[in-house]
Amino acid sequence: MAKIPTPDRGQPLDVSYIYQMATAINELSSQVSSPTYKYASVDTSSGTQNSLISNTKIVAGSIDIYSTLTDVSPGLAIDKSYSFNTGEFKYPPIVTASPVLTSKSENGSDLSVTIKQITTSRVDLTVTFFGTGKAALKVNLIAIGLPL
Repeated sequence: MAKIPTPDRGQPLDVSYIYQMATAINELSSQVSSPTYKYASVDTSSGTQNSLISNTKIVAGSIDIYSTLTDVSPGLAIDKSYSFNTGEFKYPPIVTASPVLTSKSENGSDLSVTIKQITTSRVDLTVTFFGTGKAALKVNLIAIGLPL
């Protein structure tokens, strides 16, 4: 890497000196690599994509299934979808779904959440109940992927 001569006091800075400084800074920048912990690996339909964490897109959202206590029975299945309001992902993102009981319920926790389809703009899921009782719940979603 080039060494930049230190200017004397009172010496005027000219274009060639500033050019030397810019060249040395650019060389230094190209030699310093970003630490690996600043990268995210996202599995996509085109294989694993590595990107800076600052270049990934994270969407967290919630879907209300029942806002008040509602009677449920075994086999009851509710289909819902969630659109990513912040725009589309480049590839379908990795999505997790977690059911959250929003009120004390009788046997309402005997359920499953199944993600049926993930696209670049939305996720479709089904909540299936296995017990009888009352339930008030929502499903929290987290989607991580690469933006367009």
